[in-house]
Amino acid sequence: MTDFLKQPWPWYVAGPLIGLTVPALLILGNKSFGISSSLRHICAACIPANIPFFKYAWKKEAWNLLFVAGIFLGGIIAAAFLSNPGPVALNPALAAELSQYGINDYTHLVPQDIFSWHSLLTLRGFLVMVAGGFLVGFGARYAGGCTSGHAIMGLSTLQLPSLVATICFMAGGFLMANLVLPFLLSL
Repeated sequence: MTDFLKQPWPWYVAGPLIGLTVPALLILGNKSFGISSSLRHICAACIPANIPFFKYAWKKEAWNLLFVAGIFLGGIIAAAFLSNPGPVALNPALAAELSQYGINDYTHLVPQDIFSWHSLLTLRGFLVMVAGGFLVGFGARYAGGCTSGHAIMGLSTLQLPSLVATICFMAGGFLMANLVLPFLLSL
């Protein structure tokens, strides 16, 4: 059984399972799926300042904090008990392209040549992790939600702003993967 859990699940299993969270949340309590709003809830709970953005009934959204805690706990359990000890399987064409940029270590979930404390102190690592993280956070706030909230929940409930946001997220992802990332990896 654990061998089944350690392997990547095909899209036709994982996709419907993710998709079923939408009707489950709507039926169980008219709740919206989204992760980025949980940071606002945490800040509203922890920051005693008199900031209007954080003055709202955040306790009504406590279920979202439990949902995020469950994701975090699930990640810990999966990493501790269900991780595959072998290297990550990559398409040979992608592996060849990444090797041109000096990325050859696939023994971890993410390439240690980019995502490690040591690489954080390099220009490439700083741009990828810190500047990229800032841009993702800014984009999620500017769009009024993250990719999971808009693409999974917003599209399934036929929200036009979610369609626009998802198109922009996808266009940004394509531009990043094909234009910006190769430039950053060549630094």
